[in-house]
Amino acid sequence: MAHVSDLIAEDIEAYLHAHQHKSLLRFLTCGSVDDGKSTLIGRLLYDSKMIFEDQLAALEADSRKVGTQGGEIDFALLVDGLAAEREQGITIDVAYRFFSTDKRKFIVADTPGHEQYTRNMVTGASTADAAVILIDARKGVLTQTRRHSYLVNLLGIRHIVLAVNKMDLVDWSQARFDEIVNQYRAFADQIGVREFTAIPMSALRGENITEPSALAPWYAGPPLLRWLEAAPVEDDLRGAPFRLPVQWVNRPNLDFRGFSGMIASGVIRPGDRIKALPSGRESTVDRIVTLTGDLPQAVAGQSVTLTLADEIDISRGDVLAAAASPPAVADQFEATLVWFDEEAMLPGRPYLMKLGARTVAAQVSEPKFKVNVNTLEHLAARRLELNEIGVCNLSLDAPIAFDPYARSHDLGGFILIDRISNRTVAAGMLHFALRRSQNIHWQAMDVDKTARAAGKGQKARVVWLTGLSGAGKSTIANLVEKRLAAEGRHTYLLDGDNVRHGLNKDLGFTEADRVENIRRVAEVAKLMVDAGLIVLVSFISPFRAERQMARDLMGDREFVEVFIDTPIAEAERRDVKGLYAKARAGELKNFTGVDSPYEAPEAPEIRIDTTRATPEQAAERIFDWLEGGGFDPVI
Repeated sequence: MAHVSDLIAEDIEAYLHAHQHKSLLRFLTCGSVDDGKSTLIGRLLYDSKMIFEDQLAALEADSRKVGTQGGEIDFALLVDGLAAEREQGITIDVAYRFFSTDKRKFIVADTPGHEQYTRNMVTGASTADAAVILIDARKGVLTQTRRHSYLVNLLGIRHIVLAVNKMDLVDWSQARFDEIVNQYRAFADQIGVREFTAIPMSALRGENITEPSALAPWYAGPPLLRWLEAAPVEDDLRGAPFRLPVQWVNRPNLDFRGFSGMIASGVIRPGDRIKALPSGRESTVDRIVTLTGDLPQAVAGQSVTLTLADEIDISRGDVLAAAASPPAVADQFEATLVWFDEEAMLPGRPYLMKLGARTVAAQVSEPKFKVNVNTLEHLAARRLELNEIGVCNLSLDAPIAFDPYARSHDLGGFILIDRISNRTVAAGMLHFALRRSQNIHWQAMDVDKTARAAGKGQKARVVWLTGLSGAGKSTIANLVEKRLAAEGRHTYLLDGDNVRHGLNKDLGFTEADRVENIRRVAEVAKLMVDAGLIVLVSFISPFRAERQMARDLMGDREFVEVFIDTPIAEAERRDVKGLYAKARAGELKNFTGVDSPYEAPEAPEIRIDTTRATPEQAAERIFDWLEGGGFDPVI
């Protein structure tokens, strides 16, 4: 198996010590489909003797059975482990492999070339120190070559190899190699890639992989493996200011309270002054605790537990930083997003943002622009589709400690998560805090929501009626308000049609406009609840994510979701406004239930089947529920 060192036979302890202290380079292979990424990694594993004899025998058998090289060894099969990958001859997931030489250890990420799996490429690139961008010598620079190069640069990878592969299929033509390099250099200059090393090679034949190839006497540079062994591993994190994102509050007993995590940058020693963010409280490091004992100092990359001289409130997701040079704290940012999801990004829709160990609610603005990766033009866009890259503003529901991504990947890189499905929908890089987030502060008021509601003799609530057009929401909401008013309650009814005459008159009925429609109404409802009112909201509100956003804006037990459950056939039969008929005739686009989806509530506080209850009975049921103060679902 592995590369054989003379030390193994002569002094095994010396060998193990040397192996433990080798530097580690993480790199990825990327590029377009079928440029030879998996074959290259398989060749590196084979040539560095990282394959057991039984693995080699299995590889030879698999190559005869499902290989693409006419019975010869198909090195790509060492990496393409998924059945679907072997059937299609492409890489779908990110495959990580370890190998080593006498000089260095390596972890390589084989990332997919297909545009559909760009998100997997970003995953592999997020931890890489170097990138090997492959190009098929027959095809030259393709769209996916440009996209991956743009992402590599965007993610801060500065050590790049342009691997011009399959040179044997163009007769090792120096003219073809120079043409591709010049074509790529023109694009690299546009995106800010200052340096790259171009290497002609044949991964399948092993030419210019571990040793210089005699087939390219015109090439004087290093083969790939020598370049990888010599590539500098960035070690400037120790010189950066101290940062430790807290992953765990370690409290094994009453006498010990420490804060555990991996140091993202800098050096820390007992006695150093630190600041906890976002709270801004300061203390001094008392001990640096590890499993094997206390340390006199700890550096970037080490996982430690810090104890402090003072008892201050620190939670998972907070950041411990050098008091003299802390990161900034803000709740609004400009950021670059790489959109991963089949479902487009909708401005105003609430997502979860995860940065390090901290998770907060986030809303994304309409993109300032999206990037055409071929021309690098900044294009106008109202949303981001799968694999698109754009610059947007983010608004969070709580301030976070951050550094710009260009300065710290740990405190500047994040992902967005769909609140309903828990899918990771985007990766992002923070640029800077918006100035308005620093200029606007929450002003405390002496008369609060509780006092306003008490003055009215009621509990402030939002009663949110949702259902299809024609379900009877407005009729029922109107009856509920009349009954509440008769009992002396202070109310306000926000009706979908009425609000579109004023506050939301600028919005249409696209998915993005529907999201913004509900966002605005939810914010207005929140203000009215703060005024101590009982607010009735009658909106189709077709998407669960926006109804959840509205719920999250309110306090505990202030949001009551009422599902006016009417089958679409019954709603269409009523069709008082004639809207379904127009939608069926194609005269109304994006009509809920016809050509736009309605996502029914999964666990509403109240569900009313209007095929069994009259509007008066439904209104009485809601009134009784409110007056009874019950928060058990009504079925």
